[in-house]
Amino acid sequence: MKRVRCPKCDHYNIFDETLYAQGQSLVFECENCRKQFKIRIGTSSLAATQKDANRNPETNDDGFGSILVVENVFGYRQSFALKEGENIIGRYNPGDKITIPIDTNDRSMDRRHCVITVKKEADGDISYTLRDFPSLTGTFLFNRILGDRERVRIEDGAIITLGATTLILQAAEK
Repeated sequence: MKRVRCPKCDHYNIFDETLYAQGQSLVFECENCRKQFKIRIGTSSLAATQKDANRNPETNDDGFGSILVVENVFGYRQSFALKEGENIIGRYNPGDKITIPIDTNDRSMDRRHCVITVKKEADGDISYTLRDFPSLTGTFLFNRILGDRERVRIEDGAIITLGATTLILQAAEK
């Protein structure tokens, strides 16, 4: 199943892409606002741009791990490579300069929601620290809300919740 965002109201419309051939053009009518718009099935230049921007952990040459984003509404996944230093995480907004812009309609996630700091220790191990940016709805680690100015060390498999969106830390392999 794929989802397509309406250009007028940003509502996601869902369809089964396996029913159509590569390169085929489709016309949709938004379920929410009734606007009609066209899409073409296949690879897009945007997807290639996102891969070039280290959005896929397989393209991460730095070896600092990644986070897997699961939007709880439909279970759609995004993956972002982490870099050494501060990784500012938040809702995508054109023009914002954040490290990890999550493409979501989840308005309970702030544009700058939390920060994961990645540090390479003297012994070669990589450590991860989580803190709230601060955000309006808070940052949860394993269903426990982080306090103001609280910094928590996290490890592989840590489950972080921002609004209705879940992040899972995938630490770098040793």
